[in-house]
Amino acid sequence: MTTERYIFPHKHLLGIEPLDSRAITALLDQAQAFEEVCERPDIKIVPALRKKLVVNLFFENSTRTRNSFEIAQKRLSAEIVNFDADSSSLSKGETLVDTALNLEAMHPDLIVMRHSAPGAHTLLSRHMKASIVNAGDGAHEHPTQALLDAYTLRKHFGKLEGLKVAIVGDIRNSRVVRSNLWLLTKMGAKVTLVGPPTLVPQEMKTTWPDIAISHDLDAILPEQDAIMMLRIQFERGTGRYIPGQGEYIKFFQLNDQRLKRAKDTCVVLHPGPINRGVEITSEVADGPRNLILDQVTNGVPVRMAVMYLLCHPHGEQVP
Repeated sequence: MTTERYIFPHKHLLGIEPLDSRAITALLDQAQAFEEVCERPDIKIVPALRKKLVVNLFFENSTRTRNSFEIAQKRLSAEIVNFDADSSSLSKGETLVDTALNLEAMHPDLIVMRHSAPGAHTLLSRHMKASIVNAGDGAHEHPTQALLDAYTLRKHFGKLEGLKVAIVGDIRNSRVVRSNLWLLTKMGAKVTLVGPPTLVPQEMKTTWPDIAISHDLDAILPEQDAIMMLRIQFERGTGRYIPGQGEYIKFFQLNDQRLKRAKDTCVVLHPGPINRGVEITSEVADGPRNLILDQVTNGVPVRMAVMYLLCHPHGEQVP
């Protein structure tokens, strides 16, 4: 008797919302296979994307995401073009669609893009034959971050279903939150959003009715398996939603004393960048419970999996 092999059905990764649990599992399983490549002592390269052209199109600053994608591309043997938005024709008034059409004429196989406008990737996908990967669009989604967060949790706990995960901080402006909400709820985890009332929009329960919302971090800590801390996004105007940084630290900072309220098995995550001394102290960020650098490490095989499955001829069975 043969086991039916899953055929990954998606051409683009525009967000987690369009994925079902089977597609998410396929991505995480493929990442697990690629983790072995990343951990080799000598040759950390496979020819999975040889002769494939990948364009990195970043309109917003990025350190971890961009470097992680580039390392993943090199480990897959892809040809890489890094597009400098500041020195491109976009700075002269060219539209995103015209830029896309000009890129299309160069026949790329895959485009990894970060853009400040929500939905920019969907627009791009309508004008290009290449596969599109969303590396973050405004406050909409950041799908590969959610995938690496899920991979990190699954690797640590051996499962996602039934896990209790608290996401704490600037919920209002976080694209990481939205992708994680889609992914974790689809995979059976129990999510609690935590922060001051001004930073946790109640209408989020309309889209994700099974989540919980709390404004008391101390009260929910003892029940959680994982705590994901988020920074205050002052560059997006979050400062006007809180009385002051000191007030926020008093009630929502994760420090050693507060972490003692959690279970001994509870772990700490953070998508970065970290504002040490604000949402989290250095003692916790560098402490034995943190999986923060594990998230960074896991980002490479996860992004290898995303690009491999998207660039693999659609309809073929995925090993």
